[in-house]
Amino acid sequence: MAAKTLYTVIVADDEDELREAVCAMIPWRELGFCLVGDASNGLDALQLVEKHEPDLLLTDIRMPFISGIELARQVREICPATNIAFLSGYDNFEYAKQAIRYNIISYMLKPLTMEGLAAELKIIRQKIDDQFAMFRQTAPKTGEQDRCAAMLMPLVLDDYAEPADNSQAEAYAEQCGLLRDLDYKPSYTVMVSTLFNEKGVNCTTPAFAASVNTLAAKYLRSVSFLASGKVISVLLGNPWDFNDYLHILADELPQMASRVLHKRCRIGVSREVSSLTQLHGAYREAMEAMRQGDTAESGAQFIGGIAPAVKGGPSLCKRALETLDQHYMDADLSLVSLSGMLDVSPNHLSACIKKYAGETFINILIRKRMEAARELLVGSPLKIQEISQRCGYTDQHYFSYCFKKYCGESPNAMRRRLDQERAGEKN
Repeated sequence: MAAKTLYTVIVADDEDELREAVCAMIPWRELGFCLVGDASNGLDALQLVEKHEPDLLLTDIRMPFISGIELARQVREICPATNIAFLSGYDNFEYAKQAIRYNIISYMLKPLTMEGLAAELKIIRQKIDDQFAMFRQTAPKTGEQDRCAAMLMPLVLDDYAEPADNSQAEAYAEQCGLLRDLDYKPSYTVMVSTLFNEKGVNCTTPAFAASVNTLAAKYLRSVSFLASGKVISVLLGNPWDFNDYLHILADELPQMASRVLHKRCRIGVSREVSSLTQLHGAYREAMEAMRQGDTAESGAQFIGGIAPAVKGGPSLCKRALETLDQHYMDADLSLVSLSGMLDVSPNHLSACIKKYAGETFINILIRKRMEAARELLVGSPLKIQEISQRCGYTDQHYFSYCFKKYCGESPNAMRRRLDQERAGEKN
């Protein structure tokens, strides 16, 4: 096992005794894991995930502030390469169905013995090994993908197609198996991916096109091929598919490239188009997007209205912090919604903020909210619930937990102390 990679893991459970036993009694290194943190609630777990980007999150489903299901959703948004295993005391099929939606690697019911958990971790370890092996495959696959790639390549790379030719292109696409039938009218997006080594040399291979397809298949239909040192992927789906999954795929690719191949991956993503004859324009957009931002950084760039100067590096971080200052009081503000405002992927934005601001988005957001809350607590007669809502919290208990964690005392305790100090000054 010493020769193998140790996969990082975070444990989250609000049962302190169980969580501490799991952390202390499981032989993590023997099983191929390295424990990097534990949390007693969903908020702390999310902060740890954003900080460490672990290979595995082992979490209870029912937890304070952020449930395991909501935690899984947010983790998939900001760190899609992280595998999630659920521990649950509730034998409820509805939970299991939601778990499937978020690509959960394991679903375990409590009570679970340490021996049983260790046995399941061995299975999880093998599953992650298989994921990594699949991503680092050395030979491209052949078959229907080749036929579809041969059909799509001229449409993507050559600027000759006329709108009237779309029906002919669709007929050919149906023959190749790309379209199920001529009544199937998907939207298309072009994604361009490149791999670079530590010296900044392009090292993209045909096998990486197969790896991209394997990963994309989790979320969208795709056809990928290598051309001029880059993998070009035509992604098919409806607008809801792209809205839900495109940025997750675009984030997971650089994460997996870094973890598995130890390479830097840059990605450019076009807007959606409605016909095959628009693929060349989409390809040009994807190339334009990939050239934006800091070329020394991994991550995905989406074509959009933000100027290239703010697509990466300190400029993007500065713009993100300015936008956060304007919207911190919005209860639904998240890394995902902020990245949408800036036309970048959540993971790229997270990495940029960590690099240039020196801390995670969640920590910065909580600090901003807590500083605003403290000002309102000191300088206004507003009730605690009103302050909570003005600072972006719909759950007063959640707000009080964050406030005490940040300020060292609860809002009520601080207000009582301030009242006593003011009374003392009058006397």
